[in-house]
Amino acid sequence: MDIELLVKLTERAWCLPIVALMYDGTPGRQAPLLAKSGAGRTAFAQSMAHLIDIGLVERNPGHGHPLRPEFRLTPLGQAIGPIAARIMSYGKIDQSGLIRRTWTVPVLTVIRQPQQFSQISRSLGRITDRALSQSLRQMEAHDWLTRSVDPQAYPPRPIYRAANLGLKIAEAVRLG
Repeated sequence: MDIELLVKLTERAWCLPIVALMYDGTPGRQAPLLAKSGAGRTAFAQSMAHLIDIGLVERNPGHGHPLRPEFRLTPLGQAIGPIAARIMSYGKIDQSGLIRRTWTVPVLTVIRQPQQFSQISRSLGRITDRALSQSLRQMEAHDWLTRSVDPQAYPPRPIYRAANLGLKIAEAVRLG
């Protein structure tokens, strides 16, 4: 999966869980998906509209009532489904909800190999410095990454690398 698609997939908190649930066989209707994901109605509707916009989900033609449509994964959504399901299987361990935050999964994917702040920022393109530093701090607080300082560099530069659960999530994306 390319990093741009991963960033788009994680822009909304419930997109990744919805794709994983649909891939795992949850019917593509609002009620079952809401019940299993735990999302609110408004957030669910926004996430579903976003998934349609990026081409991972489509309305199932000829099925469902106009006010209660049925959805299905597109071929691209089917290809990404196993990755989303693997990531969300690790999300069951995550009590903090960190996995559903916008930049968590893309940042972890980039720091599978040791990276400096500027390298991470360049790899992700549109992330702001503030969003990146907050994401890195939150993941470090949950032991999802390690931060070390390169003693050879002047001025000293921190180097980030995925660790523990963060490394498992990064590997899940790479294996897909």
